[in-house]
Amino acid sequence: MSKSPETRGMLLGLLGVIIFSLTLPMTHVVVQELNPVLNGLGRALAAAVPAAALLAWRRERLPSRAQLKGLAVTALGVIVAFPVLSAWAMKTVPASHGALVNGLQPLFVAIYAAWLSRERPSPAFWASAAIGSALVVAYALHAGGGALQAGDLFMLAAVAVGALGYAEGARIARELGGWQVICWALVLAAPFLLIPVAWLGWQQHVAHPGPLALRTWLAFGYVTLFSQFIGFFAWYAGLAMGGTARVGQVQLLQIFFTIAFASLFFGETVAPSTWLFAVAVIATVMLGRKAAVRTAATTSATATPATGRLAR
Repeated sequence: MSKSPETRGMLLGLLGVIIFSLTLPMTHVVVQELNPVLNGLGRALAAAVPAAALLAWRRERLPSRAQLKGLAVTALGVIVAFPVLSAWAMKTVPASHGALVNGLQPLFVAIYAAWLSRERPSPAFWASAAIGSALVVAYALHAGGGALQAGDLFMLAAVAVGALGYAEGARIARELGGWQVICWALVLAAPFLLIPVAWLGWQQHVAHPGPLALRTWLAFGYVTLFSQFIGFFAWYAGLAMGGTARVGQVQLLQIFFTIAFASLFFGETVAPSTWLFAVAVIATVMLGRKAAVRTAATTSATATPATGRLAR
């Protein structure tokens, strides 16, 4: 029995979330040796290489002027703002802590989707999203002794701007296709990243002339190839196929995966209260999953690329 577009979108979104769930733990490893800005911009510049190769191999048509504007917004959110700001956050808070603050992202994505894609979530959807977000803020205050930490502020900024890149990228994915969006965004951003990355790389060499540890290189490789590139293939295709606001709520599940990975593979101590807050937030996902979301109609001409298949 064939799955509905919404179900396929949710499954693709979940695949993207699983890939993204290792981003914060891996970033936490990288920034122990590497400048956070160099990590954020460097991973995008490195990911632009396979992106350009794939676009050339597939002989993809250049985006239109209107699409270029959307790709610029996408690049600002997911290529510059989120990687750099989240890397700064990982300098001061554990990955498991950042994961819960990152749980605000679905609410921001839903807000941007209502603005950019004319999606109209029901009051029940907004209520569940608001409850989940309130739980995230309550956790951040609880963990910070009643006040937000510097890492929380960096993560909040990363979430606010990164969600704009998610929502705008999902909108364009209905026209270009899921994998094409991230590839074009990376390629178009690359020329603007060359000088900053080269300068930061030189500063890094002067301050720390020795070679980076293998552990750091492996973590940087993950955030480059998976977090900044492959994960977006499934993520943007899922958002375009199943609806940005609804599929975006799947990202709340990223909390569980990130906390589990941070504990199992990176030795972070996770307090019982963290798990309790995570369970409560996940419950809001299930409520939001059943709430109605009205979406703008898409034509058959734009629906096909949204699958993210490598087809011309």
